[in-house]
Amino acid sequence: MFEEHVAIDTGDGVMSTFVVRPELTELRPGPFPTVLFLMDAPGKRDELLDMARRIATVGYYVMLPNLYYRETPGFTVLRDDPASVEFMFGMMSRLSNAMVARDAEAMLTHAESDSSASTDQVGTTGYCMTGPMALWIAAEFPETITAAISVHGVRLAVDADDSPHRRSADIKGEVLVLAAEFDDYVDRAHYDRLCASFVEAGTNANCHWLEGVHHGFVFPQRFAYDKYAAERHWELLHDLFARQLS
Repeated sequence: MFEEHVAIDTGDGVMSTFVVRPELTELRPGPFPTVLFLMDAPGKRDELLDMARRIATVGYYVMLPNLYYRETPGFTVLRDDPASVEFMFGMMSRLSNAMVARDAEAMLTHAESDSSASTDQVGTTGYCMTGPMALWIAAEFPETITAAISVHGVRLAVDADDSPHRRSADIKGEVLVLAAEFDDYVDRAHYDRLCASFVEAGTNANCHWLEGVHHGFVFPQRFAYDKYAAERHWELLHDLFARQLS
């Protein structure tokens, strides 16, 4: 594997981004399809770097940015420190879908300049905070984003102008949504409203309501981690990317 941390100028600042891809060989000469792997609220950390690596191993050019770069060059929440948690929620509240869409454009520009990356078909993943952002990016770049994934995403179908469900008709790629039964941020009515918007718009979407699991079930270092549900997430993710990023 080849990996590096690159500094991407977005126009709003310099965004540190972890890039990982397979080594270039005769059997795997590249270029590799690009995946924008968006962090969750606790920040760009080793746990997410390992998840990005897991995607890259099977043949993708994966980019994991620090989306809080406008306020701090690097951040990982200290869960036992109330001040750190409060700081995290403040940064989270000030980060909008439109801002992350601009960040995605900068990442795509960087990938286009790298001969080992292909941006003909691009995937994006969002977890928790960035679940709605992954869908928003798919709507902003419908000809480029062919696969978008939201895993226990928040604010997916709310009464706001930038709610992703309002842009279902703008998404041309395939969408995968996984929601947890026990989630303080997304109840069943919220989930159903999102799924209904896909049906009404004719969006190619697969929605999964996972019973018996809690918000954060994907992350091995969270108390809510559920190995079966997490591996199901990986199965569905790889299946989608194999279909849409080939």
